[in-house]
Amino acid sequence: MPKIKTNRAAAKRFKKTGKGKFVYRKSHSSHILTKKSTKRKRSLRKDNIVDKTNVREVRLLLPNG
Repeated sequence: MPKIKTNRAAAKRFKKTGKGKFVYRKSHSSHILTKKSTKRKRSLRKDNIVDKTNVREVRLLLPNG
């Protein structure tokens, strides 16, 4: 049997936590920051957990964790 390949694009965007959840960084935080409010930039710093409706797709993209 051939090996199952990890989707490299997904591997760069999602990380698995100790409890098996998936974490990702929010978008829009890298440039054109002058027009964004301090509150908005502060909330963009935090990592997000993938919603349970999308966990199945992420798990298929990352079969080896």
